[in-house]
Amino acid sequence: MKAASQRPLPGQAAQPVIALHHVHKAFGENVVLRGVSLDLFPGENVVVLGRSGTGKSVLIKIISGMLQPDSGGVRVLGDEVTMLNDKQLQQLRLKIGFSFQHSALYDSMSVKENLEFPLVRNKRHLTRRERRMAVDRVLDAVGLSQTIHQYPSELSGGQRKRIGIARTLILQPEIMLYDEPTAGLDPITSTEINNLIREVQQRFNTSAIIITHDLTCAKTTGDRVAILLDGHFFREGSFEEVFADRDERVRAFYDYNFTG
Repeated sequence: MKAASQRPLPGQAAQPVIALHHVHKAFGENVVLRGVSLDLFPGENVVVLGRSGTGKSVLIKIISGMLQPDSGGVRVLGDEVTMLNDKQLQQLRLKIGFSFQHSALYDSMSVKENLEFPLVRNKRHLTRRERRMAVDRVLDAVGLSQTIHQYPSELSGGQRKRIGIARTLILQPEIMLYDEPTAGLDPITSTEINNLIREVQQRFNTSAIIITHDLTCAKTTGDRVAILLDGHFFREGSFEEVFADRDERVRAFYDYNFTG
């Protein structure tokens, strides 16, 4: 069941967990972002759609402080990211979960060791029993408890993606950032990952930005969709609102996914 959008109603004063305000970013003469603005509200999934090379992944890196914008405001969980020092950035990133396109698991570690690694680095006060309980909890959440002693090379692409999400969840982040979560997956596995993203939103009460060019992913996982085109958010709204637009650039994107 699709979760209700968490955009504040008129008269309400909900504060966004992410607020981008006129963000610009260029690499030499290559201008990637031309003054983008976007709010993500508590409990909401926002999908950022765009073709390859449109700046979607740059946006995630700016939100997390991995890249500095050339100008504009980047506010995450109440902090102005561009004003934080390294220690403050590290603390903020503990509240943000990153689901990378290629899962970023350590091949030499078992699933259990991969999942414990963030806890050992960042929550050293936990006992061995507490770490094991946390591992069991996130493995259950992604439906892969049976893989605990396996290695990444023994897992399917979809299983590795799920374990990558589980490792992100183990630190109990408030925000999830998904980078092309269905890239390289077959349609059935993509559907499973899309459903898992919704389950994570509801079970862990996360807010998320989902970067993708997959419209099925966008339609399934997003409360709101924003199309990034030529460095701007060209259209924004529900999936149905955005793709009811007859603009040829919107229709071309839709046709590329569903009729190409």
